Amino acid sequence: MSRPRAFLGLDEDDRSLSRREAANLLKSRFLEAVRRNDAAEVAHILRTTDIDIDTVLDVEDRDMILASYKQGYWLPSYKLETSWAMGLHVCMMYNAQDTAVVLLQNGAAVNRKPNGKTPLHVACTVSNADCVALLLEWGARVNSMSLSGHTPLHYCIKSESLDCVKLLMLKGANLNMASEENQDTPLHMAARHGIPELVAFYITHGATINALNGYMETPLITAVFWAMDIRERTYSSDHHLVCRILLDNHANVHSYEEDRKTSLHKACWNCDHVLIQMLLEAGANPNAMDINGCAAIQYLLKVTQIRPWAIPERCYQLLLNYGAARVYPPQFHKVLQACHEYPRAVEVMLNSYEHIKHTKKWRTAIPEAVFERHRSFYESLFAVCTNTPRSLQHLSRCAIRAVMSKRCDLGVDKLVLPLSVKKYLLLEPVGIIY
Repeated sequence: MSRPRAFLGLDEDDRSLSRREAANLLKSRFLEAVRRNDAAEVAHILRTTDIDIDTVLDVEDRDMILASYKQGYWLPSYKLETSWAMGLHVCMMYNAQDTAVVLLQNGAAVNRKPNGKTPLHVACTVSNADCVALLLEWGARVNSMSLSGHTPLHYCIKSESLDCVKLLMLKGANLNMASEENQDTPLHMAARHGIPELVAFYITHGATINALNGYMETPLITAVFWAMDIRERTYSSDHHLVCRILLDNHANVHSYEEDRKTSLHKACWNCDHVLIQMLLEAGANPNAMDINGCAAIQYLLKVTQIRPWAIPERCYQLLLNYGAARVYPPQFHKVLQACHEYPRAVEVMLNSYEHIKHTKKWRTAIPEAVFERHRSFYESLFAVCTNTPRSLQHLSRCAIRAVMSKRCDLGVDKLVLPLSVKKYLLLEPVGIIY
């Protein structure tokens, strides 16, 4: 005998499907009301239906504003299109303050994290100070950790985040609390994203300026490394300002990370002459070696060819004027291999020697097309680098530089000499060797 038909002609499976469809429609209606900040509609839905105020919704979230995952949860190329969230999270995402008040007054949970973030994390992610204030007023935990191990302060990474930071600090946010995975402090995060306002505020309020993260990086090392935008091929003036603030507040310029690379190594890797000068003026040691025995000048040689937007000759000039050790003369062909497209850089390096003789390796290090393109320069180079001594003028320059040693940049500036002579002493390139 077949099973009797249920009420309204629907069997149990049909009724179950209808209930599910009705629940999904109600969730969609609730989500749309929250998105458009329709507080009256949200209140009506809560009053007239049995929807759970903390029901978990599936929300479009391509920028991962609502979600936070532990490192390694997803493949690097995998990107989720949606996130789980409660109504209160969606209010924070869309700045729906009126609706947020209705939800909180009706008992919405203020500290849950269905997809790794609490509503407070979300409010900080979008830099919404008014929402942050509202959540803190209703008991949001100011040092709550997201699934990825970050506090709300760690999500304050925009210049607009300063008001959020002030509110969090007033409620007792731990300014030196490290993230779980990489041990980054909020100061590390502000330095990485190049936010001078936040860096200055954190330092003023007691942030540990030389705090080490999980890679033994200080905020200064972090800021120096992230100062270059590799995609845009530009250097960030905001990161430069962050470094200036850190150095002015006694950041340790000699600190090194786990591979013993200092901030100067990082600046040279970026071929960032602004930061190289800033660090050298602050006392950075140009001859400090990393775990592989490489000094800063070796890092410049490695990247000169792949930083076409940089000014490599200025970088070499600064290092040599602050006492960097020169390349071992029999290995000078490696300078030509790295810098043959940049004759001015070659000129700076070559003029740091009293005398140097070319070898067969020099010519083979310069591609024929490059030699033809810069023929006058390279012909002057090979003409000068023979068994005959350099000019008396050049030897006089070398003698003065030898006396000043690591103080060339500062010492030459104090000499009562014409500007052109000062530039000559400081290895300013002119486009030809003589």
